[in-house]
Amino acid sequence: MIETEFEFTLPKGYLDPDGNLHRTGVMRLARAMDEIVPMRDPRVKGNPAYATVIILSRVIIRLGALDEITPMVIEELFAADLNYLQTFYRQINELEEEG
Repeated sequence: MIETEFEFTLPKGYLDPDGNLHRTGVMRLARAMDEIVPMRDPRVKGNPAYATVIILSRVIIRLGALDEITPMVIEELFAADLNYLQTFYRQINELEEEG
């Protein structure tokens, strides 16, 4: 059986508008559509780096007690957490080169 969901803990955590900190979450393996769909988004056409924000919002299925993970949530992450999630994404999807 293949594992498709992976737990993570953010180094800093997402601070929601009410002041609640959300650090633990679950990311699922990406599907081809998770990387294709963002390329159609006008925000990505204007700034290709924004694809990361959309992709992460699609593959993170839980973050603390949040009901939904939107691109706006990803935009509000601390830089250390965004970097952590990008690295985690590459690792679980086996996109890291062997060193």
